[in-house]
Amino acid sequence: MRSFNKIIIAGHLGRDPEIRYLPDGTAVCNFSIATSEKRKDRSGEGQENTTWFKVVLWRQLAELANQYLTKGKPVYIEGRLTQQEYTDKDGNKRTSLEVTATEMKFLDSRGDESSASHQSSAPANRPAQSAPPDAGPEEDIPF
Repeated sequence: MRSFNKIIIAGHLGRDPEIRYLPDGTAVCNFSIATSEKRKDRSGEGQENTTWFKVVLWRQLAELANQYLTKGKPVYIEGRLTQQEYTDKDGNKRTSLEVTATEMKFLDSRGDESSASHQSSAPANRPAQSAPPDAGPEEDIPF
């Protein structure tokens, strides 16, 4: 049986993208995305559950994210889920899940796709889209 690993997230950036460059010039960008789910509990009270995802983008996707995304902006990410192992400050081995993005689409404030989107599988010599995402009305974002 074949298997695959794919995750799709549409949420808001929890912090501004952080970009860095490897010694060979490869761009790497990291940020977090929050998704929120609203529902009523047994007593009828409204509850909101927020889930955070760590996201890493490479090459041209990293450049685009750094150029156009900021904290609170909505974005759609497709990618694969990877497990990272690390040692915490107390010397304990820990694991965390991280999304390695393969596709990114800028969303307007209503959650619709805007004119700018990109997939990482595009040829390296393809010019980056220079148009920023459509600027819709700003919403009050809790982060």
